Amino acid sequence: MITKQDMVDLFADMKQNAPWDSTKPLLWGYFFSDQDKAKLERAAPLLQAKGYQVVGVFDSEPDSDTPALWWLHVEKVEKHTVDTLDVRNQEFYKFAEEQQIETYDGMDVAPAPK
Repeated sequence: MITKQDMVDLFADMKQNAPWDSTKPLLWGYFFSDQDKAKLERAAPLLQAKGYQVVGVFDSEPDSDTPALWWLHVEKVEKHTVDTLDVRNQEFYKFAEEQQIETYDGMDVAPAPK
């Protein structure tokens, strides 16, 4: 589980190392994973209805010992602070639980498109 301290560390790292201003809107990507592709496909329009752009549902490359793992990637241009991103993560953990998705796997961040 992603903790609030993880968010503190992320924002400190962005402030020190990222080539963008973390106080401005950024492109935040969020990831969910499950072995059942259909669960992610059902969740995608629910997130889209909340303003997230669905990037896609992708298959990890399973090795011989592991079943396929599917990833739902959504993104949205948002301005976050430690607190608002912590709230977003908690919302996504709850969403994953409600949709019976194995995991909300976290986020990434990049500059917002111009």
